[in-house]
Amino acid sequence: MSPAGATMAPTSRRMLITACAMTATIMQALDTTIANVALPYMQGSLSASLDQINWVLTSYIVAAAIMTAPIGWLADRFGRKKLFIICVAGFTAASLLCALAQNIEQMVLFRLLQGMAGAALVPLSQAVMLDSYSLQERSKAMAIWGMGVMLGPIMGPTLGAWLTDNYSWHWVFLINLPIGVLTVAGMILFMEETKKQEHLIFDWFGFIALAIGIGSLQLMLDRGEQVGWFGAREIWVEAIVSAAGFYYFFAHSLTTPRPFVNFEMFRDRNFVSGCVFMLVIGVVLFGTMALVTPFMQNLLGYPIQTAGFLLGTRGVGTLLTMMAAPRLMRMIEPRYLILGGLLITAATLYEMTGWSLDVQQTTIVVTNVAQGIGLGLLFVPVTSVAFTTLPGTLRNGATSMTTLLRNIGSSIGISMMIANLTSKTTTMHETIGATVTPFNDALQMPDVAANLNLATDTGKAMLDGIITQQAALIAYLNDFKLLMVLTLLTVPLVMLIGTTKKPTNAPKEEEVIHAMD
Repeated sequence: MSPAGATMAPTSRRMLITACAMTATIMQALDTTIANVALPYMQGSLSASLDQINWVLTSYIVAAAIMTAPIGWLADRFGRKKLFIICVAGFTAASLLCALAQNIEQMVLFRLLQGMAGAALVPLSQAVMLDSYSLQERSKAMAIWGMGVMLGPIMGPTLGAWLTDNYSWHWVFLINLPIGVLTVAGMILFMEETKKQEHLIFDWFGFIALAIGIGSLQLMLDRGEQVGWFGAREIWVEAIVSAAGFYYFFAHSLTTPRPFVNFEMFRDRNFVSGCVFMLVIGVVLFGTMALVTPFMQNLLGYPIQTAGFLLGTRGVGTLLTMMAAPRLMRMIEPRYLILGGLLITAATLYEMTGWSLDVQQTTIVVTNVAQGIGLGLLFVPVTSVAFTTLPGTLRNGATSMTTLLRNIGSSIGISMMIANLTSKTTTMHETIGATVTPFNDALQMPDVAANLNLATDTGKAMLDGIITQQAALIAYLNDFKLLMVLTLLTVPLVMLIGTTKKPTNAPKEEEVIHAMD
């Protein structure tokens, strides 16, 4: 830490460290979704095909997933501050390179680098926040940190659309530069280095096996909808390779004295519960995001910015809940708040199963705000519970694990929802289309016949468009129902969470603000 940081009041320094952790979190969280809306503009500028431009997203997701796993070991071995600064600087530099890319090959390469560097930002920022606040203040710390994690993906499409429409797609990446530079400067000045564990030896076999398993799984989930899932040889290959990678990882890790992942963290009941709910949050949060935006654009006809702003109202509910969550956790046990969050989220999804093509913007806003409240009520207690009784020595690896599981959950949620949407739309199109015959009385009604002349190509095209729209609507509602059922099935898992009123096995260091030592 610099002399400036050493002479600063502890409270002021903690606020600045919190600001640095938050800006790093927001940068990474935004970049998970901000580039999506800019893809059509990039495609033309970089002279890329549809399949090639999708690798701009795939390369980032796969690189981030693979590099999330070793973050805990790297932070323990080389020091958290050094790793954090290198990763933020690398993420910022890669963002600049992405903005300057001249062809699709360069863009994919730079996105790979951005994903590799960005993988560390969320888990390290969470570890910094946990160490900077005492056990009694942990819920407040996780509420502050959670705002960046939850609001970033929600606001990403809106910000991306605004930047692309008003400036160019390059600004989707250039926006990271000033934030990254200030974050690096703040870390150098105010953050303390953690103790380096130089005796640690890297488990290359375990890492390579896990990287193959995670990388192949992410590729399968990301590419499945584009190539037709298991109707394509590529998906079968990726599934087999992923299964083999995970098999060798677990077989090796359970038989070696120093595994790549410290499985001791999974002996903590609350941490395991937190991991389960992080997976669920990833599925529900990103699954609904993958549905609501195209629903508003494709079926309701809203422009991207309007759809983005309406989706952003969910962030309002999340923000309000996260501000109130620390106080609520002092009065109500976290497991009951998690139960309430699940039930509120399920109720909003039930409401969404009744949406139609005439759904009002007011209804969308109210539902989104309520859903944001439910997800916020889930996130803060889950992140607090997961680390309440976990020893501080396991924290770096544990934050990496929860981030990895949330990312895998998001990939599963998006892939599952889009695959079911595509399949159900096709099925319902066939079912509805089968009723369109010359003997259908509805088609003979004067008002209908005047606008739909099935003897002409224009009339047939109009009818096919109506059928497709109705089939898609049914498919969307079916997806909302599927997410509701999944959320309700998670409710009994609340019983896995132990009481957090009086943690008896938390080490004494948990009672101290580590960053002030």
